[in-house]
Amino acid sequence: METTTKPKHIGRNISRIRELRQMKQEALAQAIGVSQQTISTIENSETVDEDKLQQIAEALGVTAEVIKNFSEDAVLNIINNTFNTNDNGIAILKTEIYQPNFNPIDKIVELYERLLEAEKEKNVLLEQLKK
Repeated sequence: METTTKPKHIGRNISRIRELRQMKQEALAQAIGVSQQTISTIENSETVDEDKLQQIAEALGVTAEVIKNFSEDAVLNIINNTFNTNDNGIAILKTEIYQPNFNPIDKIVELYERLLEAEKEKNVLLEQLKK
């Protein structure tokens, strides 16, 4: 039994990336200098001209390779591994709590002392200029 891989639908990938970027077809069309209808046609096409793909990728802030290799499964995996929902269905971002290895209060005091020292030096210079 031979399995063939289904070719990537480049237009659909463009559409999904554009939607993830919260960009409307009109905005993408304006960015690359075509009409909204042209973007619609491109998004319904399985293949896209390499030059046009490069322009679209640039407008979307990705590379052409990202568009070619875009996978919704990968995006869902990233979302599932990044977010967790509590019992109320509210998404909670899974992040590690940042624990600095220094006392922030000590840093504030240190900065205040440096600022105070700089002001003292400035006053001494002003007094010298005044004389």
